Amino acid sequence: MNLKKTIPFTITPLRLILLLTLMQLVVALFTNSLTFTHEESMWHYIGRNWLRHGLVPYAGGVDNKSPLIYFIFGLSDRLFGINYWFPRLLGSVVEAAGVYYLFRIAKHIAGYRAGIFAISVYGLSLLWKTTGGKLVSFTETYACTAVIISFYYCLSAEKNKHYFISGLFAGIALAFRLTSFFGILAILLVLIRRKLPATGAFIAGGAIALGVLFAAMLLAGINMELMIHNMLTDNFGSGSTTDHSWAWKMDIFSSNFFDSEFVLFYPFVIGYLFFERKINWLVAWLICTFIGINVLGIYARPHFKELLPSLSLMSAFALAHLTETYKISYKGLLVVVWICFFPKLLEPFWGLKKTIRPVPPVAACTPDLLQSDEAGEKQLGKWVKENTKETDQVFVAGYGARVQVYSERLSPTIYFNVTQTSEAKNQLYKDLEANKPAMMIVPAFSNYKKFVGSDIRDFIEKVIARDYVWERCLYGYGIYRLK
Repeated sequence: MNLKKTIPFTITPLRLILLLTLMQLVVALFTNSLTFTHEESMWHYIGRNWLRHGLVPYAGGVDNKSPLIYFIFGLSDRLFGINYWFPRLLGSVVEAAGVYYLFRIAKHIAGYRAGIFAISVYGLSLLWKTTGGKLVSFTETYACTAVIISFYYCLSAEKNKHYFISGLFAGIALAFRLTSFFGILAILLVLIRRKLPATGAFIAGGAIALGVLFAAMLLAGINMELMIHNMLTDNFGSGSTTDHSWAWKMDIFSSNFFDSEFVLFYPFVIGYLFFERKINWLVAWLICTFIGINVLGIYARPHFKELLPSLSLMSAFALAHLTETYKISYKGLLVVVWICFFPKLLEPFWGLKKTIRPVPPVAACTPDLLQSDEAGEKQLGKWVKENTKETDQVFVAGYGARVQVYSERLSPTIYFNVTQTSEAKNQLYKDLEANKPAMMIVPAFSNYKKFVGSDIRDFIEKVIARDYVWERCLYGYGIYRLK
């Protein structure tokens, strides 16, 4: 094989990162139904309420994320109105920074070729469906990049100021996502073997970063107790996001780790462990993040991003070792890596087709409808906006955050997206009794009964029967007006 024809340009980090970023933008912007994901809808709604209406997070809407992600979506709304492209563009840029610093880690430890392999493996695996490639606007993107940068400054540190910078980024990572603690724990394990001033500088950097961010949140009027409750304590127990059976968890665990692209990493990890023959900082990083994913136990696709930096570095070091020890062609091996790790996605092509030839969603409600259509929910939200006053409140039952955000109407309750803990249900009942919305929108599709508890559904039906009149069914939702 003529490698000059196979790779007709000089391989440089900048070119590879730019190519991967362009690929990430295609994946991020031309998937789903060219609209918000369900999660993005929640964050945009809360962020918009914050920056447009002065309703701070956990008072203007509840989810279990950091205020930082709400601010990003609120800023997006403030600058460009309702849009999904800005948070994904920003996420792609942040992700590219993570790829760059992973290259610097690999180059620092094992040389330039290892760095190029690290860029390729990490950058391509970020695009996989298994790792939530299209979900680049999520908190994991920011947290993982911050942890990578923190690791770089720790490993390459020459002075205490570098450990301080490492701590700053560790604090930023933790502020974006609490599960970053497990990656940060691996950094602390590295620092145990170093002098005490280095550990002190790292901790000081983290404390200052968190202190500044928390002070900004307090000045914005965010209740710290509510923030900790929603980000941490309310995520465990009956009705929470982690409330799943062991059988469910084992099934999801197996499908993600053994029936996905993740199996591509395993030969390289085994090879790395074979020639390294010790538990070092990189093995500790992998073990800590693996524990973190299992402690949470949801196994959502973006969560697997936290494993990718350590797995990619192990793979890069193993590949570099092959080229140096066994004289295997570097460029030839790089071509093989790109072929094997290249994402097998069809969604961007369908998304591009929808952009060129958009297919309008079906407005009618059919008896056999299982769930709503994403594009239909967007259209329903716009219909609600046109058929209500700006001061009207609208409640969308179930997982209707997309309808809520496109309607540009406030919900009468902070639990605008169904949350099924006992506290959330009691608050929802009180809010709907005390503050009747001008419009109630209830799913007419069968999955509503599958995913939302009968107690919530029964209560909403009683409120509607007593205080509302039927108007119509549209895009899979029944619409009711206040009497």
